[in-house]
Amino acid sequence: MRAPAAEDLRRLTKETRMDFGHSAKAQDYQARMWDFMESHVFPAEETWNEWRAAAGHDNHDLPPVMNELKAEAKKRGLWNLFLKEESGLSNVEYASIAEITGWIPEIAPEAINCSAPDTGNMETLHLFGNEEQKQEWLRPLLDGEIRSAFAMTEPRVASSDATNIETRIESDGDDYVINGRKWWISGTADPRCKLFIVMGKTDPGAAAHQQQSMVLVPRETPGVEVIRHLPVFGYQDQHGHSEIQFTDVRVPKKNILLGEGQGFMISQGRLGPGRIHHCMRLIGMGERAIKLMVERAASRHAFGGPIIDQGVVRDQIARSRVELEQARLLVQKAAWLIDSTGSAKGAQIEIAAIKASTPNVVAGIIDRAMQVHGAAGVSDDFPLANMYSQARWLRFADGPDEVHYRTVARKEIQRHASK
Repeated sequence: MRAPAAEDLRRLTKETRMDFGHSAKAQDYQARMWDFMESHVFPAEETWNEWRAAAGHDNHDLPPVMNELKAEAKKRGLWNLFLKEESGLSNVEYASIAEITGWIPEIAPEAINCSAPDTGNMETLHLFGNEEQKQEWLRPLLDGEIRSAFAMTEPRVASSDATNIETRIESDGDDYVINGRKWWISGTADPRCKLFIVMGKTDPGAAAHQQQSMVLVPRETPGVEVIRHLPVFGYQDQHGHSEIQFTDVRVPKKNILLGEGQGFMISQGRLGPGRIHHCMRLIGMGERAIKLMVERAASRHAFGGPIIDQGVVRDQIARSRVELEQARLLVQKAAWLIDSTGSAKGAQIEIAAIKASTPNVVAGIIDRAMQVHGAAGVSDDFPLANMYSQARWLRFADGPDEVHYRTVARKEIQRHASK
């Protein structure tokens, strides 16, 4: 058995020297965010649900209460906190705020303009867009005037390997012509979605990771057809996940991001931060599930007393707390590594690890909470069923578990391979 290499020792020691205290700035934002949640967001949850129920879940219009929340968030300076250039927050500092929004994931993130897929698209435009593209699309997104979608996943191929993508982006004079079909494109059902960032192949004969490019496609471009909105466990959320056909869609060449052959690289730059944002919010969902589990166990009586006195229930509560703390620490480490190295690439393994583990951990916690609630846990009387559906589909979003475990395993094997 050989000793770990020097670089491995540095990674195992230096990189784990974390300060677990929140900065003064983070504590200030946390206090302001909790005040906003308690005074406005939690009270709006019932209003949101009632409006959606009355409108019907096939109606993807925005409940009016959201505009009230967004106006209040702007007034309080709780806006675009995910983007350091806008808020001044580091990834570690933002993680604590994103966690709070995870308590009501369908409402709170959008209320402060920090919801997917817009956050990933805004970061993409910020990092890779030119000035004209930023003025036309990034500015309205930062102002919360429009929404957007990221069109990568396809129904005919395993899109977990982005080199499989079949959508063609072909040059024709001063334009690109796009043909292909995408699905599970989040945000498309929302009528405010005005922009697609579309990934396709410009040169199928190039090296595997230089075949793809990304272009900006306005929603109203001729040839863009939304085929259907896809439910998750039979549930349609407000922003939707859709199947889209692109047929001879023509956009000017100025709409390309960065240049031909840069699509795969851009996708890696976009998906890293998106994955960690999902995990940050999942921690908040787990916290709410534990709170609901304890409250329900204290109020339900069986076998002569409250079920919270039953050892099996206490075991479920304890396991949930331990697992959530473990997940939170790994998420925070990933955020810290992004900050300390300057990019998501510096936390590639940790991002893969949290994306594979956090949705599983939180789904398990929510499942226990539903079990403690009894049949009510799978009803609409409590938020647990909806929370579970979100945690479960996040095992596919931005790459399935298996791809992320593959990434972790590959690096671990390289680290310990014999020389």
